[in-house]
Amino acid sequence: MNARKFVRSFTFAASGIRYALKYEQNMRIHLLAAVVVITAAFLTGLSVMEWSIILLLIGGMLALEMINSAIERAVDLTMPDIHPLAKQAKDIAAGAVLVFAMASAIIGLLIFWPKWI
Repeated sequence: MNARKFVRSFTFAASGIRYALKYEQNMRIHLLAAVVVITAAFLTGLSVMEWSIILLLIGGMLALEMINSAIERAVDLTMPDIHPLAKQAKDIAAGAVLVFAMASAIIGLLIFWPKWI
């Protein structure tokens, strides 16, 4: 294993995260939601298991949003003109983000609702 290449891979990954935060509106929205949820989690006093679930959901949401953005870029690169299959690929990727966001919101309610009542 080449240590230099290994360290550079983290630099590339950090660059991708910075790019997504700078240019992807939905990524910034998800990050803002994550800050709100983490703040609520601190104020609510979640258990270790609940924290684990919340952090997995936040990490999954941010990662999925970045994967969706990468798919959109790759499709746009290979198919600059509108094509039904290109549109389907982008729509399906966006749909995956929406499904995960809805599931995360429901799980968040299941965790936080009993603590607020």
